[in-house]
Amino acid sequence: MSRFEGVRVSDQSLQSQFSQAQLRSLKSRFLHVKKENGQVTIGDLPPLLANLKPFNVIFKEEEIRDILCEPGTDESNRLDFDGFLRAYITLQTQATKKIGNSKNASSFLKASTTLHTVQESEKEVYVAHINSYLREDPFMKQFLPIDASTNALFDLVKDGVLLCKLINVAVPNTIDDRAINTKKELNLWERSENHTLCLNSAKAIGCTVVNVGSQDLADGKPHLVLGLISQIIKIQLLADLSLKKTPQLLELVDEDEDIEELVTLSPEKVLLKWMNFHLKKAGYTKTVTNFSADLKDGEAYAYLLNVLAPEHCNPATVETKDPAERARLVLEHAERMKCKGYLTPKDIVDGSNNLNLAFVAQLFHVRNGLSNDSSKVSYAEMMQDDEQVSREERCFRLWINSLGISTYVNNVFEDVRYGWILLEILDKVSPGSVNWRLTTKPPIKMPFRKLENCNQAVRIGKFLRFSLVNIHGSDIVEGNKKLILAFLWQLMRFHMLQLLKHLRTRSHEITDDYILRWANRKIKSTGRTSQMENFKDKSLSSGIFFLELLTAVEPRVVNWNLVTKGISDDEKKLNATYIISVARKLGCSIFLLPEDIMEVHPKMMLVLTASIMHFYLQQTEDEPESATSSVAVTPEASPAPSFNGDIDDIMMIGEHFNMTIDDAASDTTCASNLEDISSL
Repeated sequence: MSRFEGVRVSDQSLQSQFSQAQLRSLKSRFLHVKKENGQVTIGDLPPLLANLKPFNVIFKEEEIRDILCEPGTDESNRLDFDGFLRAYITLQTQATKKIGNSKNASSFLKASTTLHTVQESEKEVYVAHINSYLREDPFMKQFLPIDASTNALFDLVKDGVLLCKLINVAVPNTIDDRAINTKKELNLWERSENHTLCLNSAKAIGCTVVNVGSQDLADGKPHLVLGLISQIIKIQLLADLSLKKTPQLLELVDEDEDIEELVTLSPEKVLLKWMNFHLKKAGYTKTVTNFSADLKDGEAYAYLLNVLAPEHCNPATVETKDPAERARLVLEHAERMKCKGYLTPKDIVDGSNNLNLAFVAQLFHVRNGLSNDSSKVSYAEMMQDDEQVSREERCFRLWINSLGISTYVNNVFEDVRYGWILLEILDKVSPGSVNWRLTTKPPIKMPFRKLENCNQAVRIGKFLRFSLVNIHGSDIVEGNKKLILAFLWQLMRFHMLQLLKHLRTRSHEITDDYILRWANRKIKSTGRTSQMENFKDKSLSSGIFFLELLTAVEPRVVNWNLVTKGISDDEKKLNATYIISVARKLGCSIFLLPEDIMEVHPKMMLVLTASIMHFYLQQTEDEPESATSSVAVTPEASPAPSFNGDIDDIMMIGEHFNMTIDDAASDTTCASNLEDISSL
């Protein structure tokens, strides 16, 4: 997991007015809105700030809108994080004036630093979800049901088991149950392993955990626990909102719209598009743009349910003028559809974003109302990439989103065409390499601006000695999948080399061959005999080599009683699944799938090995070539505590290119020249 270096604000005068704790909290809320809506606009601020203490007890949402939105202001104008902070300070100033005396103002300022609040309604819903989906789990059922009126949820997450189990509910088989430390009383290190496994697995399914550490979970911090649970449940509920899972979504595309536009939308945006599609058919004249303010009066829900389930229609739902009464009737209608849960009438009236989203997602699952036109379904299926390309796109997307950049990637091939995301990644892995004065931030209407961004990304890549023969900025703008994959792979490999460089204690040049020899040497030092000839070695498919390597770097992490011989495909898959979970348990943030090990994809084997090497180098100084370990491990070794090593994300996909660790080192020393290069 990447080490957090603090939230940076480009305007230093703003930076000085907030503590890092405040900045982390505000950035988290800013990114949450951006992830859901694709951007943050001036119009998003009133409902966002109205939910923050103590603003929620001083202002009504309409008052905040009057303060922040002057007459004639275009509320669709986008805001960056600096603009969001300025709006926060403006509202804070107005709140202080409204309170009046200095004593109360001082109290307000003190209260305004505490941004983490626990929404009881959300906690109740999440507890109900957990009770429902984990009640039959052999281990968890002894602790369920959880009482939502107490802090039992936060106490239960402290050993890490609950969150691991919940991740497997959201995306089945993400975590091998055999890797979870499960018993009634876990010691400190076993809990730490579970939390590390949880966080790395959460990243592997698309959660944002940049500001969450294993100690936060061990302490059961309510706002962080609920934030993580919210993301996990959302991923579960939105899993089918893609053309791959639900080809019928193609019906949402008008004849004059580009189908690729639907592919690039986030699941939340697809859900809104689905909702507006049915509302238009029902005769509703407004457009729903969010899951909060636009749903408060319940009118959109009334029209939506009438078109989805007309047999349960109650005319009074639309006709009533009381929002609270309409909300109650809406939920009665949903209950007749066997779709009750996730929110109460008050949650609708209050505009609870998370709970409204969960409710609409549940409606989609129960009855999406889309056509089963076989021609459209066949066309949608034809659009799907081959399995390997889809797998690589998934890994790139998860890796990029785990870096903590400001832009959230929904579809790699479409989102990188603006060039902006590539520049953000380059600035992350090689700080100072991007000349931001020569860039244009999306949305970009003029094509040549996209080309300028992509051309600068390619120029920086060449300066960093990437192999970019026949790759031009225009290839990225045009969405050439093969070349985009090649470029992103080199970015990831450069990042991996940077990570290893920072941990290197001797002058060895770290190459593919050095990593291979290190792995063979580590296994040999334990008295075992497994060796790999190269990263294409078919014997790696059994998984035994990597299990022995993991044992060599942490002697008690593998329970050999659970390991198969790795002969049949079923045995290989069991071992591969176990390898991934054990590596994440140590601290390796990896995104490969069991199939990658079973099929022995060379580049994935390289980076998996490098990830394990990175963990080892974090724990100890690199030993001389001739060094041997005094630890002998027996096949009967069982899981035991290991120290938690936080590892930056490294990936495994794409085209190989020749670069050594010393190349990467020399490149970063020349970073100051990149501004001149990019201005050419």
